[in-house]
Amino acid sequence: MPAFFITFIAVLQSSEAFSQTNIYANTQAGMFSPAVKNALFRVYVPNGDSGTVSIIDASTYKVVQTFYSGKDPQHVVPSYDLQTLWVLNNKSNSVTPIDPLTAKPGKSIPVDDPYNLYFTNDGKFAIVVCEGHKQLEFRDPKTMKLISTLPTECAGANHMEFTPDGHYAIVTCEFSGKLMKVDMEKHQVVNYLSLSANTQKACDPLAFRITADGKIVRDCDTQNNNSSMPQDIRSSADGSLFFVADMMQDGLILIDPISFTKKGFIHTGIGTHAVYPSRNGKLFYISNRGCHRMTSCPAHGPGSISVVNPITREVIATWAIPQGGSPDMGNITADGKELWLSGRYDKEVYVFDTATGALAHRIPVGDGPHGLAVWPQPGRYSLGHTGNMR
Repeated sequence: MPAFFITFIAVLQSSEAFSQTNIYANTQAGMFSPAVKNALFRVYVPNGDSGTVSIIDASTYKVVQTFYSGKDPQHVVPSYDLQTLWVLNNKSNSVTPIDPLTAKPGKSIPVDDPYNLYFTNDGKFAIVVCEGHKQLEFRDPKTMKLISTLPTECAGANHMEFTPDGHYAIVTCEFSGKLMKVDMEKHQVVNYLSLSANTQKACDPLAFRITADGKIVRDCDTQNNNSSMPQDIRSSADGSLFFVADMMQDGLILIDPISFTKKGFIHTGIGTHAVYPSRNGKLFYISNRGCHRMTSCPAHGPGSISVVNPITREVIATWAIPQGGSPDMGNITADGKELWLSGRYDKEVYVFDTATGALAHRIPVGDGPHGLAVWPQPGRYSLGHTGNMR
C-alpha cells in the first residue's frame, strides 16, 4: 500500500489533538442543503484572458458550454443562499449571475472592480473585494446594490477568511506583502501585519523565477526571503490558525487570527497560491503555481500540489503534474474524491484523484483560467470565493 495512502487513512482516523470545534463539520460528504438538491453537477471555469466561462460536465469531463461573460472574469462564486453562482468580470465592472439548476447565465449587473466576492457569516452583506481600488464594498447579497464602502491601505486586496464567530476577517494584500484585519461588525480596519520581514523558508534547489529580461534566478542563489505576495487564506478546522499561501515565500505562513501574529511557516512549493480543505478539514490541498510572477509565466512550468496536515504542520505528500503545469484555483468535489484546479498558464483544468494524488484528467479550456467553482458543494451556506462553505 502506498505510503501516502497509509498516512491519509491515519490522519482521517485520528481524533487525538483534533479539536471538537470544526468549522467544516457541515461540509462533509452528503451534507447537502435542500437549496442544491436539483443543481447540475458542473464545473464553472472563468477564462480571464478570453472573457468567457467554460462549463464542464463533471461526470463526463467534457466542456458542454462556453459563454462570454465580460472582460477579465476572475472567479465564479456561490452566493450565500446557494441559489446563484456569480461570475466576477473584473475589467467589465460587472457580475453575471448563473442559475445552477440550469447552468444558464442571466443579465449582468454593474459592480465596480469586482475581483473577489465574500459574504458575512449572517448573510446580511455581500463583500466585494475591489483589488484595484483598495477597498471593500458592502452590498446587498441578492441585488448587489451598494450599501457602504470601506477604503483601505491594502494594495492588491485579494482573498479573505473569517473567524468562526464571524466577528473578524483577515484579508490578504498581495501587492503590499501584508494582511489586513477587519472588524465585520463595525466595518472598520483593525490593523495591518507585514509578512515580508523575518519570515524564513527552506531553500528549494529546484525553485526559480524568471526576471523581466529573461534570466533565471534560483532561490538557493539569492536566499531572498524578505519579499512576500500573500494569496489565498484559509482557517484551520478549530479556527485557531489561518494558513496564508504566499506566492513569493513558496509556502504557508501561519497566523493567529486573534492576536494577529505570525506563528510559523510551512514550505510547500514554487508559487504557493491556494488552500483547499478536505471534506472534514483534516487535510489541506495546496496548489503551487510554479511561478513567482502574475503574468508571462511559461506554460508547462514546475507546478505541483502539496498535501498538508494542518495539525502537525507537515507536508505529507507532493503531487507532480506530468509534463508540467500551473495549478491555480478550484475546489474538491462533493464526495471529496477529486480536486479540480485551473491551469492558469496552460489553458486547461486539472482533475486529481485525492486518494492517490494521480492526475486523472486535464481538460482544455480558454485562455487564463482562474477561480473555477465545482458545484454543488455540501454545506449550509457559502462565505464566498470558489466555495468557502460552512
